[in-house]
Amino acid sequence: MFPFSKEKRHPAVIISNDETCENPDLAEVNALLCTSAKVTRPPKPTEELLDEAYGLDWKTIVRCDRIYLLPKAQFDDRKGCVTEERRHLIARKIVEVLRLPIYRR
Repeated sequence: MFPFSKEKRHPAVIISNDETCENPDLAEVNALLCTSAKVTRPPKPTEELLDEAYGLDWKTIVRCDRIYLLPKAQFDDRKGCVTEERRHLIARKIVEVLRLPIYRR
C-alpha cells in the first residue's frame, strides 16, 4: 500500500528487481498504481487484473501505462505477492502499452 498524493492510498505493484528493493542505499522503487475500489468492469487494454489470490481484499486493477518512482519509506503495508505467471502478464502488458521494442535473437 502506498499513499499516492493525487489518488490517495492505494495498492501498488513493485516492479523493481530484488537487488533494488533490498538495497538500503537506494531509496526508491519502480511501481504501478492499482485501483483498489471494487471492480465491476473488465480491465481496459492498458490494465491487468489481480484478485484475492494475491492477498488483496477484492479484485483490483493494475494500471500498466504509467510507472511511478516511489520512496520505499512511504510504503505502509504489504498485502501479498504476485505470482510469477501474473508478473509475466503484467510485464507483457507494460511492453505492449508502452510500445517497447522487443529484441529477439
